[in-house]
Amino acid sequence: MANESASKGLADVVVSKTKITSIDGQSGKLFHCGYEISDLAQNSNFEELSYLLFHGDLPNNSDLSSHKNLIYSNRQVSDEIITLIRQFPSTSNTMDFLRTVVSYLALFDEDSDNNSQEANMNKSIRLLAQMPTVLSYFHRLRNNLEIVTPDNNLDFSSNFLYMLSGEKPDELASKCLDQCLILHADHGFNASTFSARVTVSTLSDVHSAITSAIGTLKGPLHGGANESVLKMLHEIKDVEKASDYIADKLSRKEKIMGFGHRVYQTIDPRATVLREMSKDLQTKFGGNLYDLSYEIEKTVLEQKNLKPNVDFYAASVYSMLNLDSSLFTPLFACSRVSGWCAQILEQLEDNRLIRPRAEYVGSPPRSYVESNNR
Repeated sequence: MANESASKGLADVVVSKTKITSIDGQSGKLFHCGYEISDLAQNSNFEELSYLLFHGDLPNNSDLSSHKNLIYSNRQVSDEIITLIRQFPSTSNTMDFLRTVVSYLALFDEDSDNNSQEANMNKSIRLLAQMPTVLSYFHRLRNNLEIVTPDNNLDFSSNFLYMLSGEKPDELASKCLDQCLILHADHGFNASTFSARVTVSTLSDVHSAITSAIGTLKGPLHGGANESVLKMLHEIKDVEKASDYIADKLSRKEKIMGFGHRVYQTIDPRATVLREMSKDLQTKFGGNLYDLSYEIEKTVLEQKNLKPNVDFYAASVYSMLNLDSSLFTPLFACSRVSGWCAQILEQLEDNRLIRPRAEYVGSPPRSYVESNNR
């Protein structure tokens, strides 16, 4: 019987139902459990958002306090983990490091062999709490700096910046990172989320699923585009050169990283929030990264009718927060782990092994021929 026509890259194929994230690509809308992303970015915080993704509703004050305490009390990692981090070569790719350490964390998790709903929630909380810790430790050690242990008096974003820099961040920096974490937390059945759900659908463990997701996010067609955007900004340098630079790349049919999206037919709603954030940060800290980015956006729109995605303005925002480009995609992962874990928990609620078909287009049936007759 002939197979149905294949959809390359599973484009527009609905593989499951979800209560977590809804995307309206035609109008450029993104919702988490019914709440629009711009509303959440303006009014919520990352701890509250992670609760929403895990539980499906915004928490009351008591629930939020308990959720925060769970995250903050699980931030520190064991001495064995720190020993491993110290052994990594300073030249290691940061995503390779994060993927390896997350896998190693499973060996020291008290619920590692327990696949109950409660145990999986516990593991999700620990991963959410500990991924920023191990990332900051590696960043400081590779730069010959002593590690900065978590400060449980600081919220998620403030503590993250504190562990990276060793200095308490100002309010604007913390707020901007918090909004970035909210914007990156979940985005439906993207490649890394789907890989996490595929892994856990075999009834493998949460750490294995997150390891799969991190490996998927590493690719430049998924989470790695923001580093390429910053490289482009540094190559152009001057706002006056932006238009010619982009025109030259387009004439050579080169891809402009940070533009276009598989889902959105209009501007990515997350990019709109990040654009304003980039503008605010330039006003406070100076430089020209926002002006340069905006000129690029206008040029690409005029010449290719493409709009920016979440990666484009994230590059200038992260740079103005004094974050090294090697941290851009791992920071994405430290946010997206909230969405990955929520999706894993949802997959396991009504699990079925994910096993799609392929349309065979190879040779028709044929008989084996001995090697001397070929």
